[in-house]
Amino acid sequence: MSKEKIERLKQSVRNIPDFPIEGIQFKDVTTLFQSPENLKDLSEVLTSSYKDKGITKVVGIESRGFIMGPILALNLDAGFIPIRKPGKLPAETIEESYEKEYGFDTIQIHKDSLEPDDVVLIHDDLLATGGTMLAAYKLIKRMGVKKIYINFIIELELLKGRNMFPKDVEVETLLKYDI
Repeated sequence: MSKEKIERLKQSVRNIPDFPIEGIQFKDVTTLFQSPENLKDLSEVLTSSYKDKGITKVVGIESRGFIMGPILALNLDAGFIPIRKPGKLPAETIEESYEKEYGFDTIQIHKDSLEPDDVVLIHDDLLATGGTMLAAYKLIKRMGVKKIYINFIIELELLKGRNMFPKDVEVETLLKYDI
């Protein structure tokens, strides 16, 4: 993808100071999804990174991972699996609790959603401190899948969230910001 397209995508992300609490510079990806051209570019670049990796399942993290996650799954001829907050999934689940930037949380996945031969791409919109994705990674790792890849649209590099993951895990981000 051209540098011009990447810059256009970066400029499409809205910055909201002091949200959800003072001192946080929130990167609002919803503005990125408003344009069909942006959606097409995002879809193409995210898919191209994984088209030859044998992905069988894309796991999206509630809630913004549910936007591009299914698009990636469709483009990669893979299934889509949601990771949700407690009480949202109807069948038997397993869960992982974690600390995030401004509190604690728990996520769940259906116990029967992944198989040992699955190659999994976990997708979410933003990498900040890495707590949510690390919990998702641990949850999926416990399920004994063959391989796990991690992907974000945005990375806040100053927070060094990518350092949370084991060195053997491929973590890719499209748009990088200093703040």
